[in-house]
Amino acid sequence: MKKFVLQRGTNRKGDADYRIAYRDLLNEQQYEAVMHNYGPALVIAGAGTGKTRTLIYRVARLVEDGAAPSSILLLTFTRRAARDMLDRATGVLDDRCNQVRGGTFHHYCNHLLHQYADRLGFPPNFTLLDQADAHDTIHHIRASLAQQLRGKRFPQKQTLAAMFSAAVNKQLSLYEVIASAYPQFMQHHETIEQLHKKYFDYKSKNGVMDFDDLLINTRRLLLQEEDIREKVAANSRFVMVDEYQDTNNLQAELASLFSSFHRNLMVVGDDAQSIYAFRGANFHNILAFPEQYENCRVIKLEENYRSTQPILDLSNTLINKAKEKFEKKLFTKKTEGDLPGLVRAPCERDQSRFITQLLLQLREQGTPLSEMAVLFRNGRDSYDLEWQLNKKNIPFQKFGGQKFAEAAHIRDVLAHLRIIVNPDDNIAWNRVLLLLDGIGPKTASELITWLRLNKTRDLSSSDIVSRSYKKQLDSLSTILAGIARLLDQPGKAVEMVTDYYKPLCEKRFDDHPKRVKDLDAFVGLANGYVSLDQLLQELTLDPLDATAVETEVYAHEENPLVLSTIHSAKGLEWNTVFIIQCLDGVIPSGYSVDDPVAIDEELRLLYVACTRAREHLFVTYPITRESSFGEFFSNPSRFLDNVSENVLEPWVLEEDPGQKQLGS
Repeated sequence: MKKFVLQRGTNRKGDADYRIAYRDLLNEQQYEAVMHNYGPALVIAGAGTGKTRTLIYRVARLVEDGAAPSSILLLTFTRRAARDMLDRATGVLDDRCNQVRGGTFHHYCNHLLHQYADRLGFPPNFTLLDQADAHDTIHHIRASLAQQLRGKRFPQKQTLAAMFSAAVNKQLSLYEVIASAYPQFMQHHETIEQLHKKYFDYKSKNGVMDFDDLLINTRRLLLQEEDIREKVAANSRFVMVDEYQDTNNLQAELASLFSSFHRNLMVVGDDAQSIYAFRGANFHNILAFPEQYENCRVIKLEENYRSTQPILDLSNTLINKAKEKFEKKLFTKKTEGDLPGLVRAPCERDQSRFITQLLLQLREQGTPLSEMAVLFRNGRDSYDLEWQLNKKNIPFQKFGGQKFAEAAHIRDVLAHLRIIVNPDDNIAWNRVLLLLDGIGPKTASELITWLRLNKTRDLSSSDIVSRSYKKQLDSLSTILAGIARLLDQPGKAVEMVTDYYKPLCEKRFDDHPKRVKDLDAFVGLANGYVSLDQLLQELTLDPLDATAVETEVYAHEENPLVLSTIHSAKGLEWNTVFIIQCLDGVIPSGYSVDDPVAIDEELRLLYVACTRAREHLFVTYPITRESSFGEFFSNPSRFLDNVSENVLEPWVLEEDPGQKQLGS
């Protein structure tokens, strides 16, 4: 057999022919990544090296070279990140960049499944279960096994959901997940597998999917339906994946399927910032990429634009201790700056006193509180500091709050809307009915069964309705009928539901005035969507941030200091960063010390924390700690062993008014 090799054509121009002066605007490595055309590529983007800028300019360059915007697929880990990148690409080129397809894996998979759901036996109007809905569904199914489980210690709904999700995201059997992570429940593995099957059947019967289903059902669709796979992949001439170090096995496989026709897959990430194994992220996806894709081009971004060189020297020193990594060394043109400080405090109270006093000094010197952050391994690590901050009246905001669409009052409203989009959504029906006086779980279940048998949303004609709550059901049926006429007017639909719901909200919540503010804001928000279906999908896939319940406390204060777990701080930066409780058993976690893979991830966690700082960095730990057994001596993190004082400068705390000042 003879072969003839076809040469790939390219529309690449000379530098002078582009509207954008790429070579002038980018450093050498960024330019190489932006100009990469065909075939697989891995861009190792160190912390603060302009990863986002590189992706933005590559999108613009592909469009400027003539690639159809709709043939470019940009996958990120938040919708906001994708939207921001495409808006900025539009700013550097033109409106064509807004036609590029961008979003999260879940969002893109949701889009595909709504086109082809019938191939998998789902209705095209299937609805999504958010995490709380999934937990409620599992609880409902678990309750059906109550007799079988009587007197036994069986996992709760949240634990069961975590087991099911781990099996999907790590592509393991449920038995393997239980054996490795939940050995205390091994005796129940057959019952758990039975419950998992019931959960799967329930979702299929009721036309609903959870977040994990979006990924696994898309994979199933593309593997079993060759015509769809070819069509989807052919429409994606260039595929880019951001934060590739955070992908799980399933997402890595989907990226391969999406790019299987043209094979132009560029993944961007930093192995040194892979810190989400607990969510199923597989660190080896990025390490193995060059071997998995033939003729893969590897480009390293190492020039840092965020931090001073002393901060980078500490960061480089730490990450060099990792067993598995890509070799790289961050550098910057900002060569001057204070050495990071290692602050050894006598106790936790003195650690907190040091931080609060230095915060106030820095604020007096012109650094706003919002430009400073205190980072920690676990939420509980900041409790003592929070007490000191309150004592000194220093406003702070602790990251990791509740999302808007996860608040109970917003979920109540959304349940009414979900019923209209998918009348078979029993979990939504159950939530709506339990809001009514006199209706408990048993009556709600009977009413839902009646609705399914009679294929209606109108409860007013039900022959099982008690007179005591018939008036409420008549009102509910009237509201639902009104919403059903507003499928393409989500703002009016939400307004109708909130007007109906406000009296229920006032009865249910002591802090209802704050929650009513959220309801009013929800009406305005809904006006930005074109349909109820779109509103429900978007809010489930990309929940908004804080609610009035939790943000009102900051309304009349200066922008607050940030307290955050290191995991929540990834991707952010501040002028000044404090890393507290840097102790063995905390960083690294005591659960990781016997696992070399886990130890490496804990090291990367500390690296991520250090690289959040632009100008000043302090690593602190207390010599003694308190426990229920009394005071005990602690040990600094093993990651600080053998770090030179020329890289990490020791600070001494004294009860003397002339204590060391920043930069002295």
